[in-house]
Amino acid sequence: MSPGTAWKRTFRALAAVVMLATVVPAYGQTQGMERRDDRRDNRAAGRATKQACKAGDENTRAECRQAKRTTKHHGRHGTTPAPAQPAAQPPAQ
Repeated sequence: MSPGTAWKRTFRALAAVVMLATVVPAYGQTQGMERRDDRRDNRAAGRATKQACKAGDENTRAECRQAKRTTKHHGRHGTTPAPAQPAAQPPAQ
């Protein structure tokens, strides 16, 4: 084997290793970016819900905070918030 052939073989092996090393980390970064975008969307939806709630005069501050919280937490799973159930009243004695 001539010295030129060995150099070409080494260069090709090095090029293959570099190409494989650059492809693998890109997938892990994409998942993190998607999760970050989801969190940003949930926060934005919560802020919009609270602003809309505050614009109306019929809700208290606590009700607006709860609406924001519900929007943020349920946005994480892609589900809509369930309607609030009234607490069960104990039987009168």
